[in-house]
Amino acid sequence: MPALLPLEGGKPTLPSVVFFHAEDEHVSYGRAALADYLAGYEGRLMRSLKSLLGTAMIDDHTEVGGRALPFRVLLAQFIGELKHRAEKAADQPFSRAVLGRPVFFVDDDPRADKKAENTLAEIAHAVGLKDIAFQYEPIAAAFDYESQIRREELVLVVDIGGGTSDFALVRLSPERAQKAERRDDILASGGVHIGGTDFDKYLSLASVMPTLGLGSRLVSGLEVPSAQYFNLATWHTINQVYSKKSWTQISDIRRGAVDKDKLDRLQNLVRERAGHWLAMQVEAAKITLSDAPEAVMDLGRIAPGETLTLHRPDFDGAISELVGTVSRTVLGLLKDAGVDPDAIDTVFFTGGSSGVPLLREQISALLPQARSVEGDRFGSIGAGLALDAVRKFG
Repeated sequence: MPALLPLEGGKPTLPSVVFFHAEDEHVSYGRAALADYLAGYEGRLMRSLKSLLGTAMIDDHTEVGGRALPFRVLLAQFIGELKHRAEKAADQPFSRAVLGRPVFFVDDDPRADKKAENTLAEIAHAVGLKDIAFQYEPIAAAFDYESQIRREELVLVVDIGGGTSDFALVRLSPERAQKAERRDDILASGGVHIGGTDFDKYLSLASVMPTLGLGSRLVSGLEVPSAQYFNLATWHTINQVYSKKSWTQISDIRRGAVDKDKLDRLQNLVRERAGHWLAMQVEAAKITLSDAPEAVMDLGRIAPGETLTLHRPDFDGAISELVGTVSRTVLGLLKDAGVDPDAIDTVFFTGGSSGVPLLREQISALLPQARSVEGDRFGSIGAGLALDAVRKFG
């Protein structure tokens, strides 16, 4: 079975994070990028880069060090770094690759979805990959699970990633694994543009942003405008809050706010450029709430001495509509395939956000006869893509 290469600190993953240092123009990637940002270095942090695909932003640019940086170039830098590290770890060049992709980059828009895949292919070619194939990520995860079983199973793969929830209904067995063509074994695939960053966003809007003034009132009786809070709760728009225009708007809002203490926290956050720090606090709280009944967030950077305690019901309530959409997508997938829920042998959970309790409970309730199997949340897709690459390229 193909082994996953170490890409950072002995780990087989490189988080899609880039940090541009302001002082010496050095660029750091992955966990090192997050560490540099949290250490207080001046610079620009970019995260969740894959979520740019399929959006209008992919043809736009951002400002880094006073220069315009096209988002396409940003993605090329990251994929080029990923390729370089893989080649160094394997001590050989790579010119062919099977790239994982969500079932839908864009929901309900085939043309935009195809454009996103084409954009990714163009970027991959630009960094030196000559032969490229694509595979749906949940199907890649299915291939990884297949390498572990001894009999035929009808498996629903549930892949909950950072930006998408993807599903595949696949017949798997050791015998089927030997086939070069697996199209007939894939009964259905589908997905929805909901993932871990959305869980972060809605947890933040429901429980954290109100401490900065979201939902509070102006002396006029109107509610405080929400645009800045939505920007802060969304990874790829956080930097918009640091503009002069945003600062002026926030200052105007504070002057007319009833609860000025909350707007003071918001101003402190912008002044400290602590939006990504807060987003990481929210993400950490989400992870904690996936295993524990409560999580305590330290707000000291924007409100000295203050903490915020979040509880599991807060999290469940914040994401209930998102999880409901995911559940309906699973039911639709089974209906389209003409498969009764009781016919599913196994639910294979993978992806970084597949451990969210409410999501697992609802999907398990839909398939009461199926056993639940935990995959490698961050490695199953990569291992499956490697297996697929062996089939496709030898």
